[in-house]
Amino acid sequence: MKKHFDLIAIGAGSGGLAVAEKAAQAGKRVAIIESQSIGGTCVNVGCVPKKVMWYAANTAEAIKHAADFGMGITASSFDWQALVQRREHYVSNITNYWQEYVADSGISVITGEASFIDQQTIEVNAERYTAEHIVIATGGKPMLPPVPGAELGMTSDDFFALQHQPKNIALIGAGYIGVELSGVMQSLGSKVTLFAMEDKVLPVFDQMISEVLEQSMRNQGIELRLGYQVSGLEQTANGIAVCSLAGTSLGGFDAVIWAVGRSANSAQLNLAAAGVELHDNGTIPVDDYQKTNVDGIYALGDVTGKIPLTPVAVAAGRKLADRLFNNLPASRLDYNQVPSVVFSHPPVASMGLTEAEASRQHLLVSIYESQFTPMRYALSDTPQTTAMKLICAGENEQVVGIHLIGDGVDEMLQGFSVAIKMGASKADFDNVVAIHPTSSEELVTMKRPVRRYLKTIEMEAA
Repeated sequence: MKKHFDLIAIGAGSGGLAVAEKAAQAGKRVAIIESQSIGGTCVNVGCVPKKVMWYAANTAEAIKHAADFGMGITASSFDWQALVQRREHYVSNITNYWQEYVADSGISVITGEASFIDQQTIEVNAERYTAEHIVIATGGKPMLPPVPGAELGMTSDDFFALQHQPKNIALIGAGYIGVELSGVMQSLGSKVTLFAMEDKVLPVFDQMISEVLEQSMRNQGIELRLGYQVSGLEQTANGIAVCSLAGTSLGGFDAVIWAVGRSANSAQLNLAAAGVELHDNGTIPVDDYQKTNVDGIYALGDVTGKIPLTPVAVAAGRKLADRLFNNLPASRLDYNQVPSVVFSHPPVASMGLTEAEASRQHLLVSIYESQFTPMRYALSDTPQTTAMKLICAGENEQVVGIHLIGDGVDEMLQGFSVAIKMGASKADFDNVVAIHPTSSEELVTMKRPVRRYLKTIEMEAA
């Protein structure tokens, strides 16, 4: 194998593959260094297997609601191992595809842990490789908190290794991983308890999202223990117990999953040898063009501490390669107004400013809202709510935030995000003919603002 390359990508996850692919297409000599499975977190222990489990949970929910439409259908059995086996086969097909694609693209794959020797030299398994451009795309990993008994719990990575379904499971953390896995496990028949130190679920999302999702989770039977300061885990005769700083505990769990955040995969890289700066939390600071403080060394994806989404890493990698090799010197990713989805039950879709953020950043803000029971559940006795919010700024009411929760919002946001990115106003939304009957028509038929903010003073809509 050649030892010198035009570009070396450290990490064969979404970001590393994206920048390597683009560079290879430009005719450059490219290598990827990876110590684990190609595809990174998203393919192996993240987006892909999670979405398969979400679809399984949705199928279980559809069976439960079949009687609403006069169908005598019940789930007589559920085979967890069969689901896992088919899921892993699907994941394996994706990793096999990437292995073949990378080989066909002429990209060299170096297996092992990368360690910097200097700003142009990487060592892997006692072999040294050099490159004009080195891209760090090592992603992140789930954290275990420094509390007694933490090792009794598992991480989201470990969840995908489960060969048997826990019947009584605890999730600790009310961010997107905690609420997603809670919904999946509850729908598939486990008893679920969610613990969180915050007093609401999805605390960084718009308040409307948190409120509607919390009520929906309670309606599903998920036990929420919010404002619960976890002090540790204990093994008892009845199972694992979750203990609090207040001295109380709740036990009997077959499994406990920590969903308390992720940390950057940077400690093993010996970045000091190259002079690359690190934040205290291990993330790598970069400028608007993914450049670190060292010329020729770049970072992208979760390791930078920016928006931790697969498409963000992919977009950043492609734009970086275009700038370096395709004569596009201004090519960079705009991190503003990035759409995102949480695959909870029901799903959440969000883009732009929350109501609280908009009221602080803009002189004039108008809030449009709609909450309703979607037609999918019109014949059901189980309460279901879809909620939508448009946040508009200025006299022209430019849409600067959109927040959705309900069946189908995960798919509908993509189209609306194009309009918002282009600077659409509320009037542009109003000028679209609604598609009826759909949930998404609510976004183009809201007529009157429910709240207005002038500077930071809330005034009732006229």
